[in-house]
This record gives sequence, C-alpha cells and structure tokens, in this order.
Amino acid sequence: MSVIKINAITVPADSGDELAKRFAARAGAVDGQPGFEGFELLQPTDGRNVWLVITRWADEESFEAWKASASFGHGHRKPEGDDAPRQRPVGTGAELWSFAVADLTQGA
Repeated sequence: MSVIKINAITVPADSGDELAKRFAARAGAVDGQPGFEGFELLQPTDGRNVWLVITRWADEESFEAWKASASFGHGHRKPEGDDAPRQRPVGTGAELWSFAVADLTQGA
C-alpha cells in the first residue's frame, strides 16, 4: 500500500517564489528512485505561509532507502567550496507528516 510523505515547510511571504525556483531546478531528480510514485509542490492560496511538498512511495522501505541514498544527500547538501554561492534557507521551519492511503474496502 502506498505511503504519502508531506513536508510542511513554513515559508515567509517574500520567499515562496525562491522555494518554487529551487524545487524546479531539481525537478525529476527523485523520479528514478525505486518505489517512488509521485511528487507535488503545493503553494498556499488562502493566506497561509506553509507550503506542502507531497511525495508518494510504494512503501515505507522505499522512502527510507531514498533518504539514505546519495541522491537525497546531493539534493539536500550545502554548497561546497569557498567560492560556492551560499544560499540562505528559504523556510523558517518544517515538519514531516506521514500517511497511508486508507483502505475504503474494509467493512464494506
């Protein structure tokens, strides 16, 4: 059964465009990971300042394997070298939420 991971990132109003730009620069980077089923970046439209990064995985093991992979490390690393541009963090906080797709056939 699929599992859903939601990274709820608190982003100041003036930083949302930068967050979207950074995700766009890495679009497709996770696509080839075993067990990966999908990705969405949700931008708030109701005045909230929390963006949702939603990923869907075949199972918990696939998600954990990705977190332990070089690909994850590469995408979440800080720039290297003295001449590397330093990017300020976009978010001011984040929470990882975990869900399973509910089985609606139980009890039917």
